Amino acid sequence: MNFENILVTIENSIGQITINRPSKLNALNVATINELHNAFESLENNNDVRVIIITGEGEKAFVAGADISEFANFSVEEGAQMAAQGHELLFDFIENLKTPTIAAVNGFALGGGLELAMACHFRIASDNAKMGLPEVSLGVIPGYGGTQRLPQLIGKGRAMEMIMTAGMISAEEAFRAGLVNHVVPQAELLDFTKNIATRIMRNSPFAISRAIKAINANFKDGVNGYETEIRNFGKCFGTEDFKEGTTAFLEKRKPEFKGK
Repeated sequence: MNFENILVTIENSIGQITINRPSKLNALNVATINELHNAFESLENNNDVRVIIITGEGEKAFVAGADISEFANFSVEEGAQMAAQGHELLFDFIENLKTPTIAAVNGFALGGGLELAMACHFRIASDNAKMGLPEVSLGVIPGYGGTQRLPQLIGKGRAMEMIMTAGMISAEEAFRAGLVNHVVPQAELLDFTKNIATRIMRNSPFAISRAIKAINANFKDGVNGYETEIRNFGKCFGTEDFKEGTTAFLEKRKPEFKGK
């Protein structure tokens, strides 16, 4: 896969996407969003890829926001259309992937960058990371899911303060709030993330995909998460992964699950 704004590699069943616009602090523009969609879609459909990691090039930024020059002169309709397309192409798309997706946040994750990280299934940050949703300082609100996912992750009150002050929080503050799962030194970020990916890959790909679906259901209006859990729990019983997992347990050996 050849892209202009991102790099994609696959190694040991881990797909890695690196946003490669360091001169722009890896800011998201329309072209990059489209490339990210295509990369995630390709990795999702690759049976050899068991986990996806997304990060930013360099040591300064994961994604330092959106490319403001692209929408500074938008109308009301154009602004709403941009947000809707972003949700469909990238942010909601990532959240609903069957393949576990981890954001390795290596520096600034602001605006659309934090929204991108929050769309992933969970986040790991370098100790120099700074996170925030500064949109109100530009006279606009977060438009790529920030007003919805941030309260889900850290609670309504904290999210209100972060969004209304347009302030940034440190990696340690993000960890204490539950926004990121781990904080590690910058130099260790990718190795640490890949180690967690390797632990994930020991388990059933089908079961993991169904767990993602069930967990996400709890945050969707009009969807009964318990019913989704019951339905997907049942589906697991008809799989080779279930047969292998239970047989391995009874035989006191490690299971050998096939690709997704």
